[in-house]
Amino acid sequence: MAPDRHCAYVLRILDTLRRTPDRPVIRLADGQVAAAEFEGAVRSACASLHASGIGPGTVLAVLSEPNRPLMLVARYAAHLLGAAVVHLRSMNPRSDAEPLPLSAQLGIIRDTGARVAVVDEDNAKRGAELQENAPCLTVLGRLDAPADEAPAPAPYSPEALAVVDFTSGSTTEPKMVRQSYGTHEALLGLLSRGWADRGPATLLSVTPISHTTAPMVDAVLADGGTVVLHEGFDADAVLRSFAQDRVTDVYLAVPHLYRLLEHPGIADADLSSVHRVVYSGTPAAPSRIARAVELFGDRLVQVYGATETGGITSLTPEDHREPLLLGSVGRPFPWVRVELRDPETGRPAAPGEAGEVCVASPTAMDGYLGAADLTEEAVSEGMVRTGDLGRWDQYGYLRLTGRVGRLIKSGGLKIDPAAVEEVLLGHPAVKDASVFGISDDDYVEHIHAAVALREGARCTSEELRRHVAAEAPAAWAPHTVAVWDELPLNPSGKHAALSAPAAGGGPRAGLSHVPLGNREEGSP
Repeated sequence: MAPDRHCAYVLRILDTLRRTPDRPVIRLADGQVAAAEFEGAVRSACASLHASGIGPGTVLAVLSEPNRPLMLVARYAAHLLGAAVVHLRSMNPRSDAEPLPLSAQLGIIRDTGARVAVVDEDNAKRGAELQENAPCLTVLGRLDAPADEAPAPAPYSPEALAVVDFTSGSTTEPKMVRQSYGTHEALLGLLSRGWADRGPATLLSVTPISHTTAPMVDAVLADGGTVVLHEGFDADAVLRSFAQDRVTDVYLAVPHLYRLLEHPGIADADLSSVHRVVYSGTPAAPSRIARAVELFGDRLVQVYGATETGGITSLTPEDHREPLLLGSVGRPFPWVRVELRDPETGRPAAPGEAGEVCVASPTAMDGYLGAADLTEEAVSEGMVRTGDLGRWDQYGYLRLTGRVGRLIKSGGLKIDPAAVEEVLLGHPAVKDASVFGISDDDYVEHIHAAVALREGARCTSEELRRHVAAEAPAAWAPHTVAVWDELPLNPSGKHAALSAPAAGGGPRAGLSHVPLGNREEGSP
């Protein structure tokens, strides 16, 4: 039977909580929350928000320290009332370590029309500043109205706004992504299939539950599982949690996965409960993933996706067994249609040629909030333009080759930096690479590269230039190759912008390098 009430997923969660009132459903570093306690908190929050005017057509802003239960309690209560939710702490789907400044938070409140903000105790000072600068905003520090005063759920409206999310802002200012209730329900239904055959999951979330892992958390709780919340990524804490909390599923950004692989205790870690390690967010070096396969075996799932589309393609555990496939991002999910189109004409790319990845999916966004012009640019003929360039290989797997507009024009040729990076990553000494164009005094653009070497490896810049010239067209050989200890990453885990560096040099203010981007959201 189709749901006849708003936010069917919250009703499913509450029903599951009532069935097992004493079961711990949320585990934290300093304790746990039982099902009955969590259900009561949602009901009380629903009563408090209703009394403050939250209902259909309104937007609730939430400001909390990273991965606190309040983030879930407030969202579920708002959704029971038919309202939308936007999180104020950060726009970064990978980390809440650096909160947004006051001006940015006020901008979000203004642009979303949020009428009420829920602020936890640790952010009380910022809450007062929000109230002072946005007089029409009601700031709530507590959501403890009597649970029996909670109103009935609002009528179901699939088209209504449910969540305002943000792109990661890798190449432009972050945009506000509109997700409806119907889209959210479709995503949860697809996620639930992943746990249906093996019973309740225990999901570890080290990234913000306000962003990428939000629907994962919802699906796990609706299916009777448990969520373990860490306020950030710490490799020691993750390995302890695998053993102590009997974690079955974990989502990691690619840099997190790398840090686990480098941890001295990973070889002896207790992974007996772990069923699935999902990773995404940035391109992953095939050699690193090969090492991950040695450690995790058939537990690995790579997802390529975006905030605007949800998951697009997946590299399954079986795919990870084939080394030739590790440079790809897998094949489309069954519910996703992918077309590669010429980014200038919109026509289908010729077989074997690269084109812009365009996606149609039930999990795709409903547009950018308050930006009809941007939505029109991003959505063409019912398909979302991702801005990523890719090609199908001979096995039908998608291989990403760069970003639209990122081509380097050198020597009369258009050269894709991602293709040069792939060649550099094929050298046994290289663990990371970033390629970019720099114009000289005559406005002639040259290829430059920065690489980080594997521990104990030795390789000169000239050797790497010769490697590229030998494995690819000679014109691809970088003008310079700088050798770094580690390449700098921005808070989203993507390569930070670089200028032409000297060997062994450090980062300078970005010039023309634009990092690969918007490969963050998505879920299995």
